[in-house]
Amino acid sequence: MHTKPASLFALCLSLWLPLPAGAQAPLTVIDWLGQPDKEPQLPDTVLLEAPVTGSATQPQVTVTPLQALLPPIGLVSPTATGLPLDLWAGSEAQEIARLIRTVPVQGNPALQSLLFTLLLSESRPLQSEGDAILLSRLDRLIAQGATDPAQALVEQAGPAQTPERFKRWFFTTLLSGDEDRACASLTAAPHLSNDYRVRIFCSARRGDWPTAALLLEAAHALELLSKEELNLLDRFLNPDVFELAPPLPLPSKPDPLTFRLFETIGEPLPTAPLPRVFAAADLRDVAGWKAQLEAAERLTRAGALNPNQLLGLYTERRPAASGGVWDRVAALQSFEKALESNDSAEIATALPEVWQAMQSAGLEIGFADLFAEALARFQFEGEIAALAWRIELLAPSYEIASHRSPDQKAETLFLAALAQGRAGSYAPRLVASEDGTAAEAQPLPRPAPSPLAHSIALGFSDATRPPAQIQALLDNGQLGEAILRSMTLFSRGAAGNLGDLTQALAALRAIGLEDTARRAALQLMLLERG
Repeated sequence: MHTKPASLFALCLSLWLPLPAGAQAPLTVIDWLGQPDKEPQLPDTVLLEAPVTGSATQPQVTVTPLQALLPPIGLVSPTATGLPLDLWAGSEAQEIARLIRTVPVQGNPALQSLLFTLLLSESRPLQSEGDAILLSRLDRLIAQGATDPAQALVEQAGPAQTPERFKRWFFTTLLSGDEDRACASLTAAPHLSNDYRVRIFCSARRGDWPTAALLLEAAHALELLSKEELNLLDRFLNPDVFELAPPLPLPSKPDPLTFRLFETIGEPLPTAPLPRVFAAADLRDVAGWKAQLEAAERLTRAGALNPNQLLGLYTERRPAASGGVWDRVAALQSFEKALESNDSAEIATALPEVWQAMQSAGLEIGFADLFAEALARFQFEGEIAALAWRIELLAPSYEIASHRSPDQKAETLFLAALAQGRAGSYAPRLVASEDGTAAEAQPLPRPAPSPLAHSIALGFSDATRPPAQIQALLDNGQLGEAILRSMTLFSRGAAGNLGDLTQALAALRAIGLEDTARRAALQLMLLERG
């Protein structure tokens, strides 16, 4: 095959002429091998990260197991109380325990109710903090006289899991008469108590008299108990020997076991001079009616007993005498008879007497809870109308009653505004100056009727902020501690420090306890507490 002359000429010309700018001559195999390697165009992945190890040995791996949440402990569900399960989260267990044991609530039933809500609400224990909060809850319930809730709470938590839990369980069962179950647990697990008195008592309760006698002899020989305790146990185990012996001296600070032992040997201790918790023992059928009445009054006053139980005792029978508790029984029975008559005149006659009787015993809130709704059905005039209205303000239906003010007095109008959540309208309003550099308090057409009312009004003003410490707790999610510190602040305010009262009310409202704030303020104004 012959090549055309034109094609051959074009080929020679292309080899001779220079290449255009930017063009590159074809590479020979040798030239290609001599070129430097280009960086590989790999995707941006972890393959391009710097090496993390200098060897091929297996690295050590640290494994942290997830902690299971502890089950909540409490008798009332969060749906009923409105409090979260992590009520104590973020706080120190020992500090919470201290606050629970010491927060003062005496004299203000609204705070007593809030305290019981905190103690009985289901809440999750803090991790790795032991039983500090649980034990403080039990101790405060017992101190308030609420032995039945305390017993139920420790039984839910597991009373035989630790000696400290068992101790509180055993003491509550002694006062409720349910100690046989606690003694059975001690027999099955003797390590739950090292107290020889408890072991001797439980051995005897279970019919094991030889063991009880042997333990008592050991206590005598080794001097494990005081002389007073040994004498008491001697009479407990050997009643026939001491049948004609004179009564033992009264102990100054008996515990529940000492109390029961004195009762068992036929020398019961009067509960009136003893701490409130012992009053629960007088609610049993073995106590007389007068003792039951006085115990029920004492526990109702502390918020530890439902007023209906007190009412049942008041109306159980006719008063046996006059004076003291008998006068209260007679006055309440007369008032109930007047209510049954549906006669406003009879009720108006009986109401002042029964109210004075309830005031003398500090039972105003219990009376209001029982009879405010019934009083609201009747029309009264003058002072009786004002008295009935104030009683209604002390009941849970206070806001409904507030719309039926009996008069237009300054204090009456303020109480109505407080019950309706409008007390802040009595507080001075701060209005900024024209240049925005200062604020001035503007006078109100209706000033608060008293310094106490003025402090309360400031507490309900939207311009008042809670104390910085409590606000910081709320911001950090430490709700339980914030509530306890607000209650302590209110107690100081109720004692006369009106600045603390204002801040406490603002704190309770910031927490969301509007109802508690209103009821506490109403009770502070309406109850005559010395």
